[in-house]
Amino acid sequence: MEAVGAVSVHVNGKPEIEDFHLSAVVQPEPLPPTVTEENGDKKNGKEIVLGRNVHTTCHEVTEPEHNDEFTGDRDAYMAIVLARHRENLMDKTKYPLGYPFNLDFDYGALGQLQHFSINNLGDPFIESNYGVHSRQFEVGVLDWFARLWEIEKNEYWGYITNCGTEGNLHGILVGREVFPNGVLYASRESHYSVFKAARMYRMDCEKVDCQISGEIDCADFKAKLLANKDKPAIINVNIGTTVKGAVDDLDLVIQTLEESGFSEDRFYIHCDGALFGLMMPFVKHAPKVTFKKPIGSVSVSGHKFVGCPMPCGVQITRMEHINALSRNVEYLASRDATIMGSRNGHAPIFLWYMLNRKGYKGFQKEVQKCLRNAHYLKDRLHDAGISSMLSELSSTVVFERPLDEEFVRRWQLACQGNIAHVVVMPSVTI
Repeated sequence: MEAVGAVSVHVNGKPEIEDFHLSAVVQPEPLPPTVTEENGDKKNGKEIVLGRNVHTTCHEVTEPEHNDEFTGDRDAYMAIVLARHRENLMDKTKYPLGYPFNLDFDYGALGQLQHFSINNLGDPFIESNYGVHSRQFEVGVLDWFARLWEIEKNEYWGYITNCGTEGNLHGILVGREVFPNGVLYASRESHYSVFKAARMYRMDCEKVDCQISGEIDCADFKAKLLANKDKPAIINVNIGTTVKGAVDDLDLVIQTLEESGFSEDRFYIHCDGALFGLMMPFVKHAPKVTFKKPIGSVSVSGHKFVGCPMPCGVQITRMEHINALSRNVEYLASRDATIMGSRNGHAPIFLWYMLNRKGYKGFQKEVQKCLRNAHYLKDRLHDAGISSMLSELSSTVVFERPLDEEFVRRWQLACQGNIAHVVVMPSVTI
């Protein structure tokens, strides 16, 4: 098979390992304008009605019969249900192209720990009276990410969250505690959890316009800053937007703040790096996300690029900020500075295990593979006459929404209005 674009493909279908350069990425083509919720055409998708969108079948929970423990019928029934569900999961796992999950993992070695109720309740750095925890692993993972984002051990605080949304809720909450009367600024392409945080915390929120690529429009950002120049600014910066995979220019955001008269003691930046926060450090010539810049927090998801089998994430902030949020809890013999109380103690072990197996070089290799394969998909769509777009720092390929809803469901494509996308992850092959 001949090379396509920047990808060399062997006869066995596997791409060669070679450095990927941003200059090789095809520039975006014109896409149909995104149809928003306000003017959306419902024929493109199913209408979502709360309480009425559940599947017609469910696995009902029933009371055991009095003689079940002797006949074994109940155990046999549950074994059949679980076996069928496993077959369904195996089938569905073949085709999830629209959602950013890395399904290339093997955690068989950790099966021995599934018999324990591991709970990291409280502060990761202060041991609770509850002894069945995994804080040693949690702090090890946090230290790894602190090195990645260039902040010293004695200058950061963080924890393993239950998902990327919790990371955003925490980062924005810290910003709100630092600046109680601050205004939250986020691009319209930001994850829905950012606007959920604004509603939860009753914050003034300004939605900033975006460029066609999905990146924040700093001209509109500046205009909104100047309209609220008497109040501190709390900014959500996207390190990869949900639909288009666009990366906000952190340096330009900081420059815009400074040009608008906001000194570093009047703004707080949270970086939502759910997927690309772990990919960006391994992309040549990509702008750096680092605490050497005036940012307040960074969050990533652990179940996306890393490939943890349960939803989780990592949230890192500056130690100087967390004191405004934390409180002593005698019942825990620890401090409360997290969003959730009880926290999954298995997730840090899974993350620790994968970080040790892959390391920086392993992740760099996987990032290059994802970018090459995304470029390959972009070229193939172009050859087929399908309008598509690929941001230069992203592995998210955006294209015209397929008209066949069965096709969308089979490949589990994520759609918004009249566009769809494929997120090229390490587990997605040529």
